[in-house]
Amino acid sequence: MKPTADNDAQQADSGAGSTGRARWHRRVGMLPLVYLAALVAVALIHPFLPSWRWLSIHLLLLGAVTNAIVVWSAHFTTAVLRAPASAGRRGEALRLVLLNTGVVGVLAGGATDLPWPGVVGAGLVLAAVVAHLRWLGARLRAALPARFAVTVHYYVAAAAALLVGVPVGAWMLVDDDSRPRLLLFHAQVNLLGWVTLTVLGTLLTLWPTILRTRMADGATIAARRALPVAVAGLAVLGITVLAWWPMLAAGGLGVIAVAVGLIARPAVQTARRKTPASFPGWSIAAAGGWLLIALGVDAWTLLSAPYPAAAADRFSAVLVPLLVGFVAQTLLGAMAYLLPVALGGGPAVVRERTNRLDRHWAQRVAMTNAALVVFVLPAPPYVRITTSLLILAALLQFLIPAVRILLARRRP
Repeated sequence: MKPTADNDAQQADSGAGSTGRARWHRRVGMLPLVYLAALVAVALIHPFLPSWRWLSIHLLLLGAVTNAIVVWSAHFTTAVLRAPASAGRRGEALRLVLLNTGVVGVLAGGATDLPWPGVVGAGLVLAAVVAHLRWLGARLRAALPARFAVTVHYYVAAAAALLVGVPVGAWMLVDDDSRPRLLLFHAQVNLLGWVTLTVLGTLLTLWPTILRTRMADGATIAARRALPVAVAGLAVLGITVLAWWPMLAAGGLGVIAVAVGLIARPAVQTARRKTPASFPGWSIAAAGGWLLIALGVDAWTLLSAPYPAAAADRFSAVLVPLLVGFVAQTLLGAMAYLLPVALGGGPAVVRERTNRLDRHWAQRVAMTNAALVVFVLPAPPYVRITTSLLILAALLQFLIPAVRILLARRRP
C-alpha cells in the first residue's frame, strides 16, 4: 500500500490551482528561506557581530525550522487525518504573523543584549504555538480514525515540549544565577522535543514517499511504540538537567536514542527496498546518522562535566552535529521534496522543479558531510574556516534555486 502522504501530495499537485494551495505555499515557503538567507549574511559578517553564534542558532531554529514545522505539520495533519481542506487560510496566516513577530522580538533582544524585547517576543512565540496546538487538537478530535494519526500525536507532543522550552529560554534572559541549567534545559527540550519529535513523526510517511516505495511492514506500530518512549526520555532529561543529575540525564538521552532506533529500523528496511537516489533522500539519511552521533556526544558532555556551567560551555560540541548535521540537513532535504510538489503545475513542472533542487546533489551531500566530519574533529583554525565555507556553499546551492522557484511566476 502506498503511504497516505504520497497520495495526498499527488492530489495537492493536481488540485493546487483550484484550492489556492500552490499560492499559499509559494508565500509561506519563503519564510524559512528568508531566515536561511539571513543566516548566510550573519556567517559572512560574523566578525563584526559579538552575538553572532547565538543569532545563527536562533535564525536556524526559531526562524527557519519553527516556521517550516508550523507550516508543514499543518499540511501533514490535514493529509494523514484525511480532513477536508480549510475554506480559508486566515487562521494559519494569523498564527504565522504572530509567530514571526515574536521571532523578530527574540532575535532583537538577543542581538542587542536587551532582555525585555526577547521576553515579549518569546511570549508571542508561545501564543502562536498555543494556537497551533489548539488547532492540532481540534483536528484530532474532529477526525475519523486514521491509520497515520500517530503523526499528529508526535506534533502535539512536540508543541507541548516547545511550550515548556520557550518560557525557560525567556527566564534565562533575566536570571543569571540559574543560567547554565536553564540553558541546558532550554536547548535539550527545544532541540530534542520540538524539532526531533516533529521529524520522527513526519518521517513515518514522508520517508517512503521520498523513496517512492511502499512503507515497511510494522512502521506504524514502531512509530506508536516510539512516541511514549521518546516523551519519557525527554521528560527524564529535562528534569534531571535542571536538578543536575548528569547520570540520569545521560540515561534520558539513552531512552531517546532507543526511540530513534525504533523509528530507524523500518526506515532502513524501506531504504533497502529502494535505495535513495536524490538530494532529499540522502540528505535526510545523513541527518539520521548525525542525530545518533549528537545524542552520544550529548551524553558524554553531561557525564564528563563536573558542574552545570562546564556542561553548558561544552554544549557547543553537541550543536554542530545536532544543528548542522541533523536539523539543517533534514530541513533542506524535506523542503527540496515538498516545495516542488506543493507548488503544483502538473507532473512535468513538478519534475522540472525537483531536478533544479536536485542538481549536483551527490556533490552537495558528500561535501557537506565530509566538511562536518573534519569540523567536529580537532583541527587548526584555518581548516575549520575552510570547512565552514564549504558548508555555507552547500547551503547556497539549495537556497538560490529554491528562492528562484518560489519567485518564478506559475506557468499557465
